[in-house]
Amino acid sequence: MAKKKGNRIQVILECTEHKNSGLPGTSRYITTKNKKNTPERLELKKYNPILKKYTIHKEIK
Repeated sequence: MAKKKGNRIQVILECTEHKNSGLPGTSRYITTKNKKNTPERLELKKYNPILKKYTIHKEIK
């Protein structure tokens, strides 16, 4: 039987620099967070393969 996930939810992170650059395509990552411990939106530095550098990725709806 599978374990219950509890307060963990799946979120999508999207690159902010790529969005503003006007280049085609998007850089998105899927991760999970504990909504009880971090109710605010998540911001992480992740690799953007199109821009070929590490950029800030913010949680989208």
